[in-house]
Amino acid sequence: MRLDPARLTDTVALRPATAADAAPLAEACRRSRAHLEPWEPVRPEEYFTPRGQEARLRQYEEQRAAGLTARWLLWDTTAAHPEVAGGITLSNVTLGPFRSANLGYWIDVGYVGRGLATAAVEAVCAASDARLGLHRLEAGTLVDNAASQRVLAKCGFTRFGLAPAYLHINGAWRDHRLFQRLLNDRAPHAV
Repeated sequence: MRLDPARLTDTVALRPATAADAAPLAEACRRSRAHLEPWEPVRPEEYFTPRGQEARLRQYEEQRAAGLTARWLLWDTTAAHPEVAGGITLSNVTLGPFRSANLGYWIDVGYVGRGLATAAVEAVCAASDARLGLHRLEAGTLVDNAASQRVLAKCGFTRFGLAPAYLHINGAWRDHRLFQRLLNDRAPHAV
């Protein structure tokens, strides 16, 4: 699955993640740890290290090669050393008659409120349709994650359900609101 970089704003670019991104990604994870904690699974300490992120990124590369996952990072390109401003992932990519994937995203604490999540979701929706030939994307949010629900609504996602005890987040099984966006109505063989 080959995915092209995209410019989201004058200062932030979206590009596929690689194992070479481990150190700046680990730095962003450390910087945003407290900010993201309410919305994330409990993470081992290794997750916040370059070594831990390199292992995860290599796993994502294997899954991408198998057509199961696509992961991008948002990069602030204005700094002398560009830094990670967030990430967005398609997982559980399924082709055939389903042509669907799950969408997840996060924004670094220093970049919240700039419209980057909305821009990244729109860019990935466009790539999912045009490059991957997907029909549908699904996203879940914690019931009280109003900010993420606003992002999805702005990007044309509609709420379609509630999943009780859906994911183990911040130490407990949490209910999630489920959203979907239909990208096109093409027949699967037309892609």
